Amino acid sequence: MPHKMTLTGSATGPLREYDRYVAFDMREKGSPSAPKGLKKSTFISYTVFVAKKAFNKTGLTKKSIMHEKILIQGEPTLDIPLDECPGEIGIICFQITVLPNKNDKEANDSNDKKEARQEVSKAQQEVAATKQEEKQEPVAKEAKTVQPEEKKTPVQKNKDVPQAKQLPTQPKGTQDIVNFDEIIVPEAFLKTRPNPVKTEEVIEFVKRSGHLDKPLTIEKGTKVLKDGYRRYIVAKTVKMDKVPVVYEHQK
Repeated sequence: MPHKMTLTGSATGPLREYDRYVAFDMREKGSPSAPKGLKKSTFISYTVFVAKKAFNKTGLTKKSIMHEKILIQGEPTLDIPLDECPGEIGIICFQITVLPNKNDKEANDSNDKKEARQEVSKAQQEVAATKQEEKQEPVAKEAKTVQPEEKKTPVQKNKDVPQAKQLPTQPKGTQDIVNFDEIIVPEAFLKTRPNPVKTEEVIEFVKRSGHLDKPLTIEKGTKVLKDGYRRYIVAKTVKMDKVPVVYEHQK
């Protein structure tokens, strides 16, 4: 069974392009201690080989790969010519992912929470303004008439009209907004792994718009997730307190 390896860090050398793949060098620190009698390792150098199609999907360039932190998952190989593999170990890459910068992530989280608070505050102000108008309307009508029957009619009418539920800006089709922590994820979803490229696209959409592209589907009573596990992962990644949902009634 092939040995799997995972590397994290930035490229330590320039990007090299070949016919169907690209290559670049990385290195990692060795263990700070070793068994007695054995030499300690300092740095281990790797040469990573990535298919051009997979590399282009990351959005990396020759310049940015030297500064972005990336995650490589693959297996070691001894079948690459030495002139193409200056590193001590060659790695055939099966998956490459650009890791978010910690400072950028904290700034985005702060902006997202600030925008959410502003949306909630705006909705509360609209509800307060609506209630104030309803209180003023019957008073104005009562001042124009002396008939007691007409004084009671507007008040009774307002009691019969239910208040519309005010929701912040959410994706089309949203029926409700629930606390993220209340959603129960079935074990079948937890065993799957959504495509990281498509997941990253949804994360970028949330950063631009401030909300998910589609609501999650949950059961009405149990709040068990029925559809939208990728959006659930995105909401967890960007630390959403509340998420938009549509209900699927229990059968």
